[in-house]
Amino acid sequence: MLIAVTREVSRSIVNCELTHLERVPIDLENARRQHHAYEAALRSLGVEVHSLPEEPDLPDAVFVEDTAVVLDECAVITRPGADSRRPETGSIARLLGTYRTLFTIQAPGIVDGGDVLTVGKDIWVGLTARSNRAAVDQMQDFLRPYGYTVHGVPVTGCLHLKSAVTQAAENTLLINPNWVRREDFPGMQFIEVDPSEPYAANVLLVGGTPVYQPAFPKTRARLEAAGLDPVLVDASELAKAEAALTCCSLIFKG
Repeated sequence: MLIAVTREVSRSIVNCELTHLERVPIDLENARRQHHAYEAALRSLGVEVHSLPEEPDLPDAVFVEDTAVVLDECAVITRPGADSRRPETGSIARLLGTYRTLFTIQAPGIVDGGDVLTVGKDIWVGLTARSNRAAVDQMQDFLRPYGYTVHGVPVTGCLHLKSAVTQAAENTLLINPNWVRREDFPGMQFIEVDPSEPYAANVLLVGGTPVYQPAFPKTRARLEAAGLDPVLVDASELAKAEAALTCCSLIFKG
């Protein structure tokens, strides 16, 4: 069984961290409606959803992906790159500790889960303003006994690695080649986003099913042309907080 950890959208989300986007109004009720639809889509795919209550004083807490990296054998609790987000990890660690052995990134390491892409035994970590080489080295030390190889990769033009590349199928990545280099992912096949949709590289793979946003129809056509049949979930309100579909859950085997 797959388990998804999610968290209700905070009433303070209007104060979220922003790096590459201008601040615009966020409709809290619409954001919550979309988030509930996201959780419903996960349930429809057979996922057991553990929805945590909001953190009223932590604007970005809905983006639980950034707090941990959960693998079959263990979980790594992150040390988010934004100081304001570090209090988010405590409740997630308490929950994940009931499922996994935990490791924790320590200073000077910083890493957001949105910078971490895992395919098989390869883990790629985006080297961004939110994640650094010290965290990569710590993760490699934690995970080497389990057979994982951790690669630090440069990212330009976007907040997180998973803004630029995500897993769309077993050995296939959806990628914006202007923000991350194909050659950093040897052995993988690629679907490139449509150039007119630079933010379209974020797809959430649930089991074997891709979950995708309707906001990117040209890239969705490329996914369909590759034989994929995405489930569509609108996350346009949370996108104003520089977020995407992978940001809103931690999905792992129960």
